[in-house]
Amino acid sequence: MEALCIGLALLGLMYFAYRGWSIILIAPFFAGLAALASMFDILPVYSELYMTRLAEYVKTYYPVFLFGAVFAKLMEKGGLASAIAGKIVDVLGEKRAILAVLMGCGALTYGGLSVFVVAFVMYPFGAVVFKKADIPKRLLPAALWVGIFSFAMVSLPGTPQIQNIIPSSYFQTSTWAAPGIGLFASLLFLLIGWGWIGRRAKLLQSRGEGYGEHGNEGQKKRHPKINIPWYLAMVPLLMVIVINVILSNPFGWEWGYHWNEESLAAFVPLKLTLLASHVGKVSAIWSISVALILSSIAAAYIGRKRLKVTDGFLPTVNYAALSSGSAALNVASGYAFGCVITAMPGFAPVTEWLVGIAASFGPLLSAVITTNIMCGITGSASGGSDHCPVGLGRSVGCYGNRCGDSAGSPASYCSGGFCRY
Repeated sequence: MEALCIGLALLGLMYFAYRGWSIILIAPFFAGLAALASMFDILPVYSELYMTRLAEYVKTYYPVFLFGAVFAKLMEKGGLASAIAGKIVDVLGEKRAILAVLMGCGALTYGGLSVFVVAFVMYPFGAVVFKKADIPKRLLPAALWVGIFSFAMVSLPGTPQIQNIIPSSYFQTSTWAAPGIGLFASLLFLLIGWGWIGRRAKLLQSRGEGYGEHGNEGQKKRHPKINIPWYLAMVPLLMVIVINVILSNPFGWEWGYHWNEESLAAFVPLKLTLLASHVGKVSAIWSISVALILSSIAAAYIGRKRLKVTDGFLPTVNYAALSSGSAALNVASGYAFGCVITAMPGFAPVTEWLVGIAASFGPLLSAVITTNIMCGITGSASGGSDHCPVGLGRSVGCYGNRCGDSAGSPASYCSGGFCRY
């Protein structure tokens, strides 16, 4: 019965989410459904488990959503993102149209722009260069996807996207951890994606399919043309990277910035329930937040003339701040729902299966499978990457009534014979 309730909760959340219902609204209802047949009562699950996990996520990662949204909106409305995208497309040209879209998306994503903003900025440039090269337009979404959601978002060392920041709070590393593996994975992402889309383009063109006729193009809101030199537009993006690497100090440079290990000591007597246990868990968040704030100031100054003739500075930053709250709550709601699901005793068989995979094939394969399952449960890449219900790579279990692991670090509570973090 418990497994049935969990299954119904998962299917219900996915169905209503795809029907357009806000996950902020429906996630707590289906979390209650998952708890219906368990040993937990519905209202305690909502107020103590669901809301606590939601608050944890917002407390930790909201600064990245907020400052990232403001920076991305200033880059977009100030015309800086368009200047960079246009320059990359011009340099690579129609002969390398697919690569131009990939590199344009990658540069903006790695520079700290929201992935959604990058998609809207790059689409018109991608459409123009695809039309010139007579590449079928139906391949453009794939090119945007590879450029935005693969190497630049998750594997390039130092990328300021939330998917790269989340692991830093768990492993107490900077966003620049494992640069060799990151660069190798990024190269694979780029080459495989570029090769596949290029192959499909040649195949479709050989069959006589070109860009096609699309009558809804070119209906954009027009503003007075204010050209911003691409090299000035690049300054805020470079600032994000440089400031982040100095404050993160991934290589332990003597001249680099070192976060004070006792930064949180003054707050310990206050007994704050969500206080981080170590500065290493939050230093990566601090680094990227400072980088985004300073870069936003630079973007606002460089794009000040364009901002005056579009929406203005204040409406732009206000809109970005409000939208960041919605985005953070959406992801946090999915994350909290996933926490409820993994905490249910009926989820124990899945946990045991995942632990078996880790024991049989090692933690890497188990991490891949677990992360994909959690992405499906929470409905988001960042929400899924924030779950590790089986303690991958460690001997995790319940010792009597106490939860802990072989390394001696405490966990939250026991359920189904396993520790829940």
